[in-house]
Amino acid sequence: MKQIKNNMDYQPQLVVVKIGSNVLTQADGSPDRQRMASLVKQIAHLKEKGLQVVLVSSGAVAFARNNIKIEEKTDSVVRKQILASVGQIDIVQSYKELFQAEGHQIAQIVVTPQDFLSRRHYLNIKDCLLGLLNHNIIPIINENDAVAVTELMFTDNDELASMTAAMIDADTLILLTNVDGIYKGHPNDPDAQLIEHVGQRTSGVSRYIASSKSSFGRGGMGSKMKMAKKAAYLGIHVFIANGNRDDVLLDFYKGQLKSTYFEPHSSKPNPKKWVAHSGNYTKGEVIVNQGARVALHADEAASLLPVGVVAITGDFSKGDIIRITDENGEKLGLGKAEYGSKKAAERIGLNNQKPIVHYNYLYLYKYHNL
Repeated sequence: MKQIKNNMDYQPQLVVVKIGSNVLTQADGSPDRQRMASLVKQIAHLKEKGLQVVLVSSGAVAFARNNIKIEEKTDSVVRKQILASVGQIDIVQSYKELFQAEGHQIAQIVVTPQDFLSRRHYLNIKDCLLGLLNHNIIPIINENDAVAVTELMFTDNDELASMTAAMIDADTLILLTNVDGIYKGHPNDPDAQLIEHVGQRTSGVSRYIASSKSSFGRGGMGSKMKMAKKAAYLGIHVFIANGNRDDVLLDFYKGQLKSTYFEPHSSKPNPKKWVAHSGNYTKGEVIVNQGARVALHADEAASLLPVGVVAITGDFSKGDIIRITDENGEKLGLGKAEYGSKKAAERIGLNNQKPIVHYNYLYLYKYHNL
């Protein structure tokens, strides 16, 4: 296998590819089946070169939009549920036929954030994905848009792709959108410069991110950058690239991909990866003093001890995800509680106590701030 040469030197083995709605959808809202066929051929090529691939695909709603008429008075949430239900059949069937033509079998997995709520459910999904890969089956994973609405939704499929890559300990995450990456300026400006490399200590990238979102998807470049930085901290090589470019995945394999590349930190244990993506599932909050804040932000790893805690809110049990904030209300991170809120409240400010959050189950937001 050739080595990837995008400012690094590593052998990709397990890759998560996320294809955005704007990649699979033409300007008039109809499916771009030619682009889909091209990407399927490229994924098949990666498979033939020995890489394992998991596909996270948007586009279900877009695939149904021009094929079904819905009454104008229909509730917007119900409208989306109908489109997702109808479109999911079409898009998966299209993938099945295209991959079969290349000699590969697929499997479909649809999930909601609630499927990741407990560590046990998280590991069940992980085991399913790895089992499919071990049997040479390409998993296609997507949010269950028919039932995941409002607060039950992922931010977008960029979040799902980042979570999936972390879950299965993938070495690479490729987020395919309709531009080459993050630019210093508008991507349509010929003088705008592509940011090709985001290092471990790179800062200020967020000021180049526009707030607009894509025409057919929920996500924007801000979401992609946030999820890319989080995945990179967890030890994953991340690329934001243009899925509308011919041979984009072949260029990745050859080390010639035009993209924004996020340099990974050292790989983190899987429990920390789970906690990092659990911000929507918190059951309580631990408020810490300045001394604890300094300790948590130090370069040396530290667990959260009761001596640095000033208050406990919420009702949580051992194993629940809790949020960590300082006395000014700034959110510092997330952690898995080593014991419940009642016991934690009894130990506030005490020395020589078991950590409320062990380092291996602690994720701090400082790691993905840009």
